Amino acid sequence: MVRTLSALLGTASLFASCALAQAPGPPAKPSTLSAAEATAPAGGSANRDTARAPRRREDTPHGPAPRLADGHPDLSGVWQGGGPVGDLAQGLAPGETIPLLPSAKAIMEKRESKDDPEANCLPTGIPRIAPYPWRIVQTPTHVFFLFEGNIHSYRQIFMDGKHPADPDPTWYGHSIGSWDGDTLVVDTIGFNDKFWFDFRGHPHTEQLHTVERYTRKDMGTLEDKVTIIDPGAYSKPFTLTFTARLRPHEELMEYICQENQQDAQVVISVR
Repeated sequence: MVRTLSALLGTASLFASCALAQAPGPPAKPSTLSAAEATAPAGGSANRDTARAPRRREDTPHGPAPRLADGHPDLSGVWQGGGPVGDLAQGLAPGETIPLLPSAKAIMEKRESKDDPEANCLPTGIPRIAPYPWRIVQTPTHVFFLFEGNIHSYRQIFMDGKHPADPDPTWYGHSIGSWDGDTLVVDTIGFNDKFWFDFRGHPHTEQLHTVERYTRKDMGTLEDKVTIIDPGAYSKPFTLTFTARLRPHEELMEYICQENQQDAQVVISVR
């Protein structure tokens, strides 16, 4: 699917660089990732059935954050961004580093770009996000995140529930939500260890526990502060901050990554 010309060019650049560097070793370091590569769509299908002219670019709307009748902030709408794509470290505060354990660093160094689950049309997990719009649907009992990319998937956050004692490991885990003032706090456990945190291949284990704090700073800005807790891969918890922008006149398009998906096959075929 082609959403914009820049997205298509970013995809081509991303996978071309992968194809030229598929000898065993870590994926590209942050200093070698171009701006286009850092925002390139996963999968990158040029799907003739969904390709269309670029959409109108809009400025982020201004004004105070809206509220619901119950007084809580209204987080609903179509958003763009809000998580890492190319490198998890994009969300770190200046001077901070990711506290990788040696065992996790060894896993990361062995990973090749062609094996990135997202590039092969699998879910992004948390907190990674595909560079396509996504929607929040907010109800008293659930909050839903609906994703246009990568596989047209969703997350459900239970606002009146508890974690199961022994959740089955899944790509998005089991999420429960609560309000801390004007901030939606999402606590998630029960992850599998299959997704990568980013294109560089930062790993995690099934011990992963995330705590996301979503705050609508104003009409057009949604901040996500996510704390990653995983003693199996990281020496201590660490917190990342990402920002999503409202896309007030956009709707999610049907995007099926597996449909006419060609880029990963090209990368995989290169030795």
